[in-house]
Amino acid sequence: MVLLVNLARVVFAPLLGEFIVFFDVNRATVGFVATLVWLGSASLRVPTGWLLTRIPRHRVVLGTGIVLVLASALTASARSIEMLMVGAASMGLASGAYFVAANPLVSELYPERVGRAMGIHGTASQLAAVGVAPFVTLVLAVGADLDVPFISASWQLVFVCVGLAAAVVTVVLYLTARSTELPDAGADDRDLLGAVRKEWRVILTGVVILGATGFVWQGVFNFYELYMTSKGLPQATARNMLTVVFGAGVPAFFLSGRLADKLPRVPYILGVLVAFVTSVLVLTQTRGLVPLLVVTAILGYVIHSLFPALDAYLLDTLPDESRGSAYSVYSFGMMIFQATGAGAVGYLTDIAYTFDQVFVGFAVGLGVIVAGLLVLQRAGRIPNGGA
Repeated sequence: MVLLVNLARVVFAPLLGEFIVFFDVNRATVGFVATLVWLGSASLRVPTGWLLTRIPRHRVVLGTGIVLVLASALTASARSIEMLMVGAASMGLASGAYFVAANPLVSELYPERVGRAMGIHGTASQLAAVGVAPFVTLVLAVGADLDVPFISASWQLVFVCVGLAAAVVTVVLYLTARSTELPDAGADDRDLLGAVRKEWRVILTGVVILGATGFVWQGVFNFYELYMTSKGLPQATARNMLTVVFGAGVPAFFLSGRLADKLPRVPYILGVLVAFVTSVLVLTQTRGLVPLLVVTAILGYVIHSLFPALDAYLLDTLPDESRGSAYSVYSFGMMIFQATGAGAVGYLTDIAYTFDQVFVGFAVGLGVIVAGLLVLQRAGRIPNGGA
């Protein structure tokens, strides 16, 4: 299920060029489409947190599967850019609700090794990101030779495939949950506002870290194909550079979750942030296929190391009686910030800034925030977490 909900979020990136041609729109418009996916992902996170104070986590996860099926059908049927925008936001709804419900559930299923469990869960999610470019390339190639009723463009077939897979997996997950003894660690989590008041320092720390970093990352990866093309790579090669970015994330999730269980978490997370800022700056100065492959792999490994480490820090630090509620508010806050990254890049490049100029500016701004976090950490003002 996590593979499919993450696929729903990242599948728009390799399709932006298709949308520009099919709907005859500019990069700012398709950048806004990508932004809407993540705004949709943000919008249900707090309501889902409230829902978790009333309904068991696994039932909410099942509900997200149904939402994903319906959202995929809506997106596949889009005949205007406005309808595509609605579909994109709907695809995001499923992922946002899923992660708010599933991440606490996974951490409570394996309370003695939260980092490892989140790493495995994240690895499954990352496999979708690794496969998204080849998957889109394959479907576009096959769809060009097929005459499918109600399908006027190959990109629509991509969302048909996602919807069908989501329907099957939702049924399998329902059957699995019926035969599994599920934890009740969140039974006392019944006060969303009380959880926020109690855990605001941890929530704010997570929002600042992933909100700012995610803003930069959203801008970079959603336009990675077009960015690589601007550096002189052929379009097919540029599209599959996304596979390198996300492929490097598979070992990153797997290893970083384990490192988060063994190392002091806040210093480790801040070290990853410094490496990410450095990687983005190096990327803007890199030319040539082989150097770009190397830097792309490093960038992908570094950014994906952050996600399981930060989830382990938050979910292990938050107590049982406020974990789900506090995590949902954190998820909403950080997602609102990062969702605007793609739209910002689309707008700035449309008004004549180059990708390199935009990404250097983003990296410098993030570097200032990271420097502030390092000062606060040295002063003991950031909660240290569990491990």
